Amino acid sequence: MVLKVFFPSCCSSAESGILVGRWLSEQSSAVILAVVHFPFIPFQVKQYLSEVQRVTKVSVSVLGSWSNSKQEKEENLSKFLEDLGTIFSHEPWIQISKEGDSKFWSCSTFQKHSNNPKEEVILVYYDQRKVMLSHLHPPLDTTTSTDQETDDASKLSAIFHTVAKSKMLFMTDRYNDGPIKLTHWQSDGAEASIIVELMKQASVPACMLLAFLLSLVSGICRSRVLKFWPLSFLWRKLSTCEQLGHRLQHLQVISSNKKAQTQTQLMRKANIFVSLLIDVALGILLMSWLYRKNRIGHLADTLIPVADHVAEELQDLLQWLMGAPAGLKMNRALDQVLGRFFLYHIHLWISYIHLMSPFIEMILWYVGLSACLGLTVALCILSDIIALLTFHIYCFYVYGARLYCLKIYGLSSLWRLFRGKKWNVLRQRVDSCSYDLDQLFIGTLLFTILLFLLPTTALYYLVFALLRLLVVIVQGLIHLLVDLIDSLPLYSILLRLCRSYRLAAGVKFRVLEQQDGKPLRLLMQINPLSYGSVVQTYRLPTYSCYPKDSWTSLCKKLFLGELIYPWKHKGEKQD
Repeated sequence: MVLKVFFPSCCSSAESGILVGRWLSEQSSAVILAVVHFPFIPFQVKQYLSEVQRVTKVSVSVLGSWSNSKQEKEENLSKFLEDLGTIFSHEPWIQISKEGDSKFWSCSTFQKHSNNPKEEVILVYYDQRKVMLSHLHPPLDTTTSTDQETDDASKLSAIFHTVAKSKMLFMTDRYNDGPIKLTHWQSDGAEASIIVELMKQASVPACMLLAFLLSLVSGICRSRVLKFWPLSFLWRKLSTCEQLGHRLQHLQVISSNKKAQTQTQLMRKANIFVSLLIDVALGILLMSWLYRKNRIGHLADTLIPVADHVAEELQDLLQWLMGAPAGLKMNRALDQVLGRFFLYHIHLWISYIHLMSPFIEMILWYVGLSACLGLTVALCILSDIIALLTFHIYCFYVYGARLYCLKIYGLSSLWRLFRGKKWNVLRQRVDSCSYDLDQLFIGTLLFTILLFLLPTTALYYLVFALLRLLVVIVQGLIHLLVDLIDSLPLYSILLRLCRSYRLAAGVKFRVLEQQDGKPLRLLMQINPLSYGSVVQTYRLPTYSCYPKDSWTSLCKKLFLGELIYPWKHKGEKQD
């Protein structure tokens, strides 16, 4: 049987003493956590380890002895180290000794109540600090992983769990006044930063104040004032309101007094904090750029001519449709009625734009201030402005789609009449039906009228549907950018870039030295999680979701005249 000893590389130059760690019997492995130096009292060591075991819930015990050959020649501790196995009864008793400046170590095991021959030992070095701070992630694709890979992952997780849960053991360093002196990764003193400690102390009152303000804002949002029709409609339809509500939930998560229980919750809080911080920073940069060199005034002066140009182009398009577009012969009466109807709407829209022109610069000035709430809020406001500026195009599309849909469903119903069929509303199916002569005559007459009027209606619907699709694509790209900023786990990506060992996907072993009669020495190194897996694991949820319609469903909706929308929100019904 092969016995694996995981030895911390920080203890390779430690003075002689006893090895403290955890024995994993199911995988015949010993995880060394620290070295207790001489002099010590065995009773005090047992009492200290029992206290550590009670707090950490990890079965920590004395696993063997450690001998540094230089120290042993000076203090003559070889006999005492061999007799320690009788004081601390653990089987197998591991004896590791370092032979001067040689690269090779000797490692042996001793069992009193066993007749097994000498076991083969593999000495595995690991970086204790990296293993303790890292988080081992299970394989994402569990369907393709084999039983052997799952078993290996569980064995590794036991080792990582042992080191991570033994933080109390690492609080005792060599400068403590206590009776026990330890060597581990933090034995030269605990890592600390004055700036970090000051920020921790200052964050407590700041979080309390932020939590109070957020509770006040949340109470206002949940009040009955927002449930009245105009405000409730705007809150559900405007992207800006949705994004503000989403960021409000993020602030509540950050300022919550509830401590994160798991690594996933901690990473989620950190990702939300960094995402919010970068979002606000980009928004402030955008705001400073807008208010520099009077760019708001230039934008307001450009907006009115652009709106007039779009209206003029629509008027030219309608004049072209009212003639003979592409040489097609349309129904003259219906063509003139639809053309004048849409031209009247364009006239109303131009009047509305010119009526609002004196106030546009002031509106843009106040809208620009909202960029301090974040770049995503500014992008949502841009999406809402585009929706308002293209409202006439949306009206044209709705009129054309409803008229086209009415004719399509009318033709399909009359086509069933010719075949002696009808739609059964109660059973939701097509049943046979007998019609008299008058019904067939009226049906034939209506079918002929709708069929000959369909090309004119379909042409107007096609033109305005294409314009509507153009607006939908622009708004969809803006929402994709907002979702990218909201959902991207920036803290996890920065952690993967700067300290890749914190996000571990597994380990790899490198052979250091191998010689007959000596234990095989391996170095355990951490394999970091790939960037794609980091994004997939720690991606933040967003308030909106991608449209579920496939290309086939979208084409079907366009053919039947059903309305299409730029974005779908969770739990929201559409007309």
